Amino acid sequence: MVLNYIWLAFFLVAFVIAAFRLLFMGDVAVFPSMIDSTFEMSKTAFEISLGLTGVLTLWLGIMKVGERGGVVALVAKVLSPVFVRLFPDIPKGHPVTGSIFMNISANMLGLDNAATPLGLKAMEQLQQLNTKKDTASNPMIMFLVLNTSGLTLIPVSIMVYRAQMGAEQPTDIFIPILLATFFSTLAGIVVTSIYQRINIINRTMMLALGGMSIFVAAIIWLFGSMSKDQVGVVSTNVANILLMLIIVSFILAGMRKRVNVYDAFIEGAKDGFSTAIRIIPYLVAILVGIGVFRASGAMDMIIDGVRWLVEACGMDGDFVGALPTALMKPLSGSGARGMMVDAMTTYGADSFVGRLSCVFQGSTDTTFYILAVYFGSVGIRYTRHAVACGLLADLAGMIAAIAICYMFF
Repeated sequence: MVLNYIWLAFFLVAFVIAAFRLLFMGDVAVFPSMIDSTFEMSKTAFEISLGLTGVLTLWLGIMKVGERGGVVALVAKVLSPVFVRLFPDIPKGHPVTGSIFMNISANMLGLDNAATPLGLKAMEQLQQLNTKKDTASNPMIMFLVLNTSGLTLIPVSIMVYRAQMGAEQPTDIFIPILLATFFSTLAGIVVTSIYQRINIINRTMMLALGGMSIFVAAIIWLFGSMSKDQVGVVSTNVANILLMLIIVSFILAGMRKRVNVYDAFIEGAKDGFSTAIRIIPYLVAILVGIGVFRASGAMDMIIDGVRWLVEACGMDGDFVGALPTALMKPLSGSGARGMMVDAMTTYGADSFVGRLSCVFQGSTDTTFYILAVYFGSVGIRYTRHAVACGLLADLAGMIAAIAICYMFF
């Protein structure tokens, strides 16, 4: 519903501004430019979706191999002590724990479309434990905040978009996204724990969160001591090595379990192909709306206004061009994806704005969309503190993304 209003607003505002420019400024080219943008952005959307087909097919296939090879179960076992404390109301050994692990694992790999079915399954199981069927339980809210904070280890789809848009090093945003999404997730866990009075001041949580914080601080210190060129080379190579290591380890795990790796890959790959095809109409719709909005001059008016305000406060305004992606992200994943592509098209994939828009896209997730879909699937009407916790995590991720991108790029 939210995306419906946003999409209509793009066209209505664009039409009003274009009519004003035509009648009062004599700009006779504005309406032809808007129509041209509809055709151009439709073509761009299809080409991007077509390019995604192969990579989504690859990664969903690899995910299936990892699942069959027991990698997901191993991750679940390793994280179990932490999750028991984050979800104290879930009985130990309940099947929902496995569904939550699977969902978060898919999110970590940046496979949003693969994560959604697993998340819906987890919500159904959490609803079985819920004593008030129309009100969100504490485990439901913690689970959703972990989703909306967008914890991502491998932003596959974003790197593919960058490759499609001609980025020289599509993986150079890997480390910045990893850092930004960590701060978003950490903020989400802390805020939700405060709301739910979960004691995270214990040995297990302190070791987990403290260890992660030290690791992230070490990465920031390491890259902070490098030049911009060194940062680009090192972060790109680390990203590529980790990606290849994951692929190889998943395959080896499958072979160790005597899984037919090839058949498992094909089974998962089929889902990747259907997923890529399924997003075409959504991407066309949002990119056409954004294209018309920009061609009318509305986008430039908003960005110039915000930039003037930021610079009037004495701050650097280079990040303003990427803000539409950050502001759209809590509302719509496809809308934010469209804004990200638009930023790379307008400013360049390797520009500061282009890279920052990608980090915005990867640092958090679609708060309102996730709440609407997940809660709606089980009939939850009263969301309690879910929205507040999700938006605070988003804000932390956005601030972290800006600071990290200034350090890296």
